[in-house]
Parts: sequence; C-alpha cells; structure tokens
Amino acid sequence: MPPSPTSTVSTAPVQLLDLAAQHAPIQPEIEAAIQQVLREAAFIQGPAVGEFARELGDYLGQTQVIPCGNGTDALQLALMSLRLPAGSEVIVPAFTYVATMEAVAVLGLRPVCAEVLPDTFGLDPAAVEAAITPRTGAIIVVHLFGQCADLAALTRIARQHRLALIEDNAQAIGATFQLAAGETPVFAGTVGEVGTTSFFPSKNLGALGDGGALFTRDEARATYLRQLANHGQTRKYYHEHIGLNSRLDTLQAAVLRVKLRQLPAWTAARQRVAAHYDAALTGLPGLYIPTRDPRSTHVFHQYTVTVAVEKRDQLQAFLRERGVPSVVYYPVPTHLQPAYQYLGYQPGQFPVAETLCGTVLSLPIHPTLTEAQMAYVSATVSDFCRVS
Repeated sequence: MPPSPTSTVSTAPVQLLDLAAQHAPIQPEIEAAIQQVLREAAFIQGPAVGEFARELGDYLGQTQVIPCGNGTDALQLALMSLRLPAGSEVIVPAFTYVATMEAVAVLGLRPVCAEVLPDTFGLDPAAVEAAITPRTGAIIVVHLFGQCADLAALTRIARQHRLALIEDNAQAIGATFQLAAGETPVFAGTVGEVGTTSFFPSKNLGALGDGGALFTRDEARATYLRQLANHGQTRKYYHEHIGLNSRLDTLQAAVLRVKLRQLPAWTAARQRVAAHYDAALTGLPGLYIPTRDPRSTHVFHQYTVTVAVEKRDQLQAFLRERGVPSVVYYPVPTHLQPAYQYLGYQPGQFPVAETLCGTVLSLPIHPTLTEAQMAYVSATVSDFCRVS
C-alpha cells in the first residue's frame, strides 16, 4: 500500500465542490436579489428573466439567449427548432452525459453514436463524417469538461453536408475557440445553429436549482425557441406551435444575474487550480493530465486525468481513504446504456469511448480550493503513482 502523502491536509477538508464557500462572499447580493423577486411577486417570467438573458447575451458577444427550465429541455428545444422529420438521425458522442442522447430519442429521432478523440475527449471529426447517411439531420457536439471540441472541423463538415450543428455547452460556459488563424475567438455555444447550456447548481454558472438556456444568433430562430419553451405561444392562450412548459424561474434568474458577474473571476480561479495540478502531476508514471487544444480556452468544469485501466479504481480508493473525493465522468458509454440497447450497438464498437470510461478520473476543482488543499490533492495522487 502506498504511504500517506508527505504534505498535511489543511484544517478544511477537501471537497469536490464547495458551493457554500463559493456563495459566502456574495450571499448578501443573492439574498437581496431573492428579496426583490419576493417583493415583485412575479415568479414566472418576471423582470429578472429578461434582464439575465440580455446580460448573458452581452457576455457571450451579442448572442440571443432564451432561458428555459433545464439543460436537457434546452437540448430538446434545440432539436425541436430544427423541425427534423421523424426518424431522422442525429450524431452524438459515444462519451458524454446521457442527456445528449436522451433529448434525441425522446423526440422520436434516432441517436447515432460517433467516436471521440482519446486526448481531448471531443467528437472525432473523422468519425462524424463516417457516420453521416442520407437520413442524418444534425450533429450534437459536446464541449466536455470545459474545453471546446474541434469546432473548425465540425462546422466545416456540417456545412459541407448541410447539417445543423447543435452545441451542448453545459460544461463550457465562457470557453472560446479560434475557428481560423488570425480570427477573433468566438464563445462556445455561439457557433452552431443553436447552443445549449445548463444552470444545474454544480455548473460553472449554476443556479440554486434547475435551469437552462439556448443561444442563437438567428433572430427568427430565437423567436421560435421562445415560443417553443412557452407552450408554443407568443400571446397567452394563442398557441402557434406544439411546445413545452420550460421556463427559467424568476428566482433562479435573479440569482444567476448575481453569479454571472462573478463568472470571469471564478473561471480564472479554476484555471489557477488546473495550472497547479498541471505543474504537480505532469510526468507521473501511469497518469496523464488533460490535453489542451491550443485553439480553445479551457474553463475546467472538471479536471479529468486518465489513468491506466487497472489502476484507476485503485487510485480512486486511495484518494477516498485519505479524504480526497473524486468522480468518474462517465462509467458507462452512451451506446452501452441499457435504455439504448434498441439501437443495436455492441461492446467494442467505440473502443476509445469505452477505454475512457475505464480510465478517467476527475479531481476536486472549484474556485475556493485553497493552496494547501491543492497541494494535498497533488501529493496524494503523486504518492500513489510513484509507488503503485
């Protein structure tokens, strides 16, 4: 058994995410925002919803923002706005959270899995191109763990084949990508026909409950999405389309307005944690730090290392015994989930995705992680790798 780490843990235990500490400095602002909503008593579609949408749109570079109930609804609404024929195929990554696939299936469309890249974990453009058939209607790209997938190649493929590109940006709010040399980087979620995000509390920009949003630069699509998210109506009781009841609560919007002002500082703090881990963990035997695409910034929703398949669970147990939490995102690839057996995929069909499910491990990363806690996590990982 590897020895205990040489550093000592700080008096505060290490947490995977510490929302209480993150909220503490802005608690008065959050409480004031909530009180304002209580005074107005406009709990559905109150003023804070529109104000938050405008402020987030400004942050993302003059983008139309359509708030909705949660990130999964955002994906479903994005697909609904494409008006694809029933049975159309939608290409999704084999390595992602199930909501990406679920939103496709629930609409009567057919998810088609594509392989991901072993280093950045993003959709493999070559695999996407190989998966396109005459029935393909869209591609959903996931900006996993906080870094953009290859938007340059995927945009080119989508345009060449006249397919819609949806960006699942639930984990990469604020990340940017340079589509071509010399061009100004663009925000993740604003490149395809529609971008989506989640405001689940653990996200980099998280609410105090569920919430989501869609992004588009197309005014007509934005209008349509607003209708779809509100029972298909613009005017109450006059329903132009079949829609959903998916609205961001005014209370959540008010809180998100406060937290949006902190997002750049929180992102910088996450990047400092990642830089510490990079310096401390680079070169350790059997462990690989996250690969960076130089065209993309990384906002580190997760700091995900890869470990030899026979060592990953041992490392996780070693960390747990020493008070360091970690999580496997994700233990089962989408194509092997029981709910999607009807698609006919078999083990071994997407070897990169399947290997990642057995080798990835996400370490604690959040804006309030202290230097002592970072050092303890790094030392604990290092001790395991050097003697295991």
